[in-house]
Amino acid sequence: MQKFIKITTVVLSIIWGFPGICQETLDSTKIVRVLSYNIYHGATMNNDFDLESIARVIRSVSPDLVALQEVDFKTNRAKKMDLATELGKLTGMAPLFGKAMSYDDGEYGEGILSKYSFHQTKNYSLSCSPGHEPRAALSVIINLPGGEIIQFVGTHLDHTRDQTDRISQAKEINEIFSQQSIPTILAGDLNAVPGSEPINILTEFWTDGSGNNPQPTFPSSDPKRKIDYVMYFPENRWQVLETKVIVDKVASDHCGLLMVLRLLPEK
Repeated sequence: MQKFIKITTVVLSIIWGFPGICQETLDSTKIVRVLSYNIYHGATMNNDFDLESIARVIRSVSPDLVALQEVDFKTNRAKKMDLATELGKLTGMAPLFGKAMSYDDGEYGEGILSKYSFHQTKNYSLSCSPGHEPRAALSVIINLPGGEIIQFVGTHLDHTRDQTDRISQAKEINEIFSQQSIPTILAGDLNAVPGSEPINILTEFWTDGSGNNPQPTFPSSDPKRKIDYVMYFPENRWQVLETKVIVDKVASDHCGLLMVLRLLPEK
């Protein structure tokens, strides 16, 4: 059974200059439901390789965009399955896989699921030290129903105790996307807690949607640390409406992180 921890809900209203508050009507075509989810290469905590349990978590929150980490592509351990494509079928979303490295007679990297078709896609390789796992940042550009163009990026930073690669990867992500002007959402397992150097580097450019209320996302059995994030830029183009940490002790060793964002008009 899934347990939903509600962190924050922003109730929007406008005051009309006389007593009383009227609730603002939100344009649903500018609201984006984003999920970041490390899927533990589909193994689940029961080691039974149950993709339906992962898909059930995803479907339960009706996301528009999903950033998947630890995604296998036709590896032996994943029974030669393309996990992004299989999860796309199970959730009714468009899938995309981005290779970070070759692994186990297949590939391993990032995945994105989208309610909308992809206008443009690109996979950016991130640097790593010798002997460490290569990482990637998978980017898609989509059109929202109202016609606005946004960019969505999924990534998974280095997991080792030494912060060197995470710091380098955070800097690279800033360098890549600071050159672009499209309203962008970054989601993923960053393997770093709030206040750490990699997160401080990223938040020089990105805004952490969790704000001053970071809730733990790992491990799913008893969440104690926040290492999964949804960030965005420019800050003035996005508004956080809701955030939830999704706890399912079986589907993955990570909790899912859902964030509902509103794209604001350009000023």
